[in-house]
Amino acid sequence: MRNALASVHDAVREILTHNRSMHDCIKMGIANYTAIAAKIQPDVEAHTGVPANLNTIVVAVKRYADSFEHTDEADEGALKDTRLSLTDGMIGISFEAHDMKGDPFAILDRFSDITDDYEFFRMADTFSVITEDIAAVRDFFGDVGGGGSLVPGLAKIRIAKADEQSRSDTVSFVAEILHDRGIEIVNAFFGRDTVTIILKEQDAARAYEILRSYASR
Repeated sequence: MRNALASVHDAVREILTHNRSMHDCIKMGIANYTAIAAKIQPDVEAHTGVPANLNTIVVAVKRYADSFEHTDEADEGALKDTRLSLTDGMIGISFEAHDMKGDPFAILDRFSDITDDYEFFRMADTFSVITEDIAAVRDFFGDVGGGGSLVPGLAKIRIAKADEQSRSDTVSFVAEILHDRGIEIVNAFFGRDTVTIILKEQDAARAYEILRSYASR
């Protein structure tokens, strides 16, 4: 379970990883980093919960772009020594903080009595829970949430790697190799020691095999 707010660099990676138009423009080298930074600045601040300096965002965008310069090396080592796990039968639940009927952390404490198979991701004024799709879970969040959204039919792949610097480069690489094979990421969450990729359940097994083939090289 993770509840820390994202850093600027993590927020930029998350936003760009699942924005195909920006991702492709950056990869092709036709992107204006300052223009992209200005466009995503509100989203970055929503992820971090604090004002974000435009120049800091530009640096993060440039760092994201730099990862594409090492594609050949990434092919051989981006997922080396990673630990992968796949969980299907998941549901995504997102809420605005003001819609919750009670303190979010107290609610999650109660929720842990139903299942301990969940991940909690908090942003400035929203939070998301990725958990197993069972009736008790739906009933619980139906009682405590007002305007929450439910997205069933999901799966998650967790990627854990000891080297934090290499993990940063891994994010773009994973999105790229899956995109090239017709698999799009629904969402992605970045933590200190893991990257959690959210996919449609129908794509998950194939995506897992693709990523595992790189991890075993």
